[in-house]
Amino acid sequence: MQYNKPKVLVSSCLLGCKVRYNASDVNVENKCFEKLAQKYELVAFCPEVSAGLPTPRPSAEIQGGEGLDVLLGLAKVIEIDGVDVSEAFICGAQMALEICIEENISLAILNESSPSCGSSSIYDGSFSGVKKNRHGCNSRFVKAKRNRSAFPT
Repeated sequence: MQYNKPKVLVSSCLLGCKVRYNASDVNVENKCFEKLAQKYELVAFCPEVSAGLPTPRPSAEIQGGEGLDVLLGLAKVIEIDGVDVSEAFICGAQMALEICIEENISLAILNESSPSCGSSSIYDGSFSGVKKNRHGCNSRFVKAKRNRSAFPT
């Protein structure tokens, strides 16, 4: 009988995929994920690339709130050149949730400070490197839906 490992959603950039805005990855010691992969099936996902944003792309930050506010239409994700990419971030968050539901994923390891994946901090929207304690779009959407919170779609 074959044992199916539980699955964990992981930001692709944490697994060495060069999908960040500047076509880089996040330097994480491979041993961490090698140990995790012994117990879990790691499902790599980048909401921004999955939603059609190119790599590289201009950096983007949430202006006027946090991820939940973007999802509710109260804030925007704006690239450093002024382009509004909110719809792509919302689409990427929806796609992440679909994968979590389809694959029965209840745990995620996400890249901190990203306007998509930040789970406890994001940049403040001024493109000055200042962070604030808030959630990104993907992190907030998946968390709300997986917890069956009241949230409009």
